[in-house]
Amino acid sequence: MYKEQILMYKKEAENHLLNELLPFWLNRLKDKQYGGYITHFDQNGIETGEDEKSLIAQTRSVYTMSSAHRAGYGSGNCAEIARHGIDFLINKMWDKKHGGFYWMMDRKGNMKKDEKILYGQSFAIYCLSEYTLATRDTTGLEYAEKTFNLIQKHCADSIYGGYFEMFDRSWNLAGPGSQGGDRKTLDVHMHLMEAFTTLYECSKKSFFQSKLLENINILISKMLHPKYKTGISQFAPNWKVAPQIKFDIVWGWDRYADGGQKKNPEDNTCYGHNVELAWLLIHALNTLGINANEYRDLLKKVFDHTVNNGIDTEYGGVYVEGPHKGGVYDMEKEFWQQAEVMIGMLDAYLLFGSEKYWQAYGNVHRFVFDKVINHQIGEWWPLLTRKGEPIWTHMGHSWKINYHTVRAMIQCIHRLNRILEQKNITK
Repeated sequence: MYKEQILMYKKEAENHLLNELLPFWLNRLKDKQYGGYITHFDQNGIETGEDEKSLIAQTRSVYTMSSAHRAGYGSGNCAEIARHGIDFLINKMWDKKHGGFYWMMDRKGNMKKDEKILYGQSFAIYCLSEYTLATRDTTGLEYAEKTFNLIQKHCADSIYGGYFEMFDRSWNLAGPGSQGGDRKTLDVHMHLMEAFTTLYECSKKSFFQSKLLENINILISKMLHPKYKTGISQFAPNWKVAPQIKFDIVWGWDRYADGGQKKNPEDNTCYGHNVELAWLLIHALNTLGINANEYRDLLKKVFDHTVNNGIDTEYGGVYVEGPHKGGVYDMEKEFWQQAEVMIGMLDAYLLFGSEKYWQAYGNVHRFVFDKVINHQIGEWWPLLTRKGEPIWTHMGHSWKINYHTVRAMIQCIHRLNRILEQKNITK
């Protein structure tokens, strides 16, 4: 590894963040007419006119603007736009009768879907806590704590542990099967970890600390493959592995086969999720004051599985998923998995010092900057072929927003600086 190479990667990331990515959102995000954020844009960055504002897109955008301000970007503009989003969340999306945030609004702020979905509530906690950390406005922490308390009251499983995820407006548990009431998912519990981490960082309250530790233990002991330490997607309430099915309320584009079930419903693991979980775990441990080396063996297995099976050494980038024992089912490339693996591989290099992690980072970095970023517009293509040809072309949607892309650039720049400092690289 040479200093020149590190500086080149850092320069590319900074240029993209400052001159392409942040300007794309700073110039488009704010809905000056109805409040909140406009989040649907076509391949040319033109608003599509979609009449919806999802809880996911609104909360993730608050997080993005808050985290960018906290990291020193935007000259105050990011903080102002974050406050704008907070106002819409609290005044329009908060259920004043039953508490919690509605799942979907129309553009004007009228409720379209009133369900309480834990995935969305977790991002509310995440963004509200980050907002307070960034701006010192305690309104964010106030509503983060309210949401957290509702989750403990209505979603926590007092028998088997973990959390149920799908509820109606009044917090009644949804029905079984595609309604999701009899499922627990890795996706939700992973995002609860990042939410609880930021809530604890913001408040320093011991109760949040204990719930974060409890959730970490569930992720590690219940939701990873016992041998390969790869993520398992869905479980029954008693933690028996359940076939991966599509829910009636989804938070992503439907890439399932006909019938709503994957071809390998009990033997597939997502490379991007696995590495994202690993780096979020490292961040949670650092926030808790726990040395990540205590989880060294686990983390190495997770990182190595993706390096050995998920990285495309021929065309670059990260595959979607494969079986737990290794291999690939889906060779397409999703934007968010590239973003999370970039962060994770830098963490792996910082923790273990092995050249293979640095090479993996370089592989994905090059694929992202050469293929995934729509440089002319400033954002990332959402889904590409194995070779890097765009399949989906929208720049923004209810489920594809700025959270993964902006966060990846901010976090990678921070880690590249740490590598320069900690590894004492001078040549």
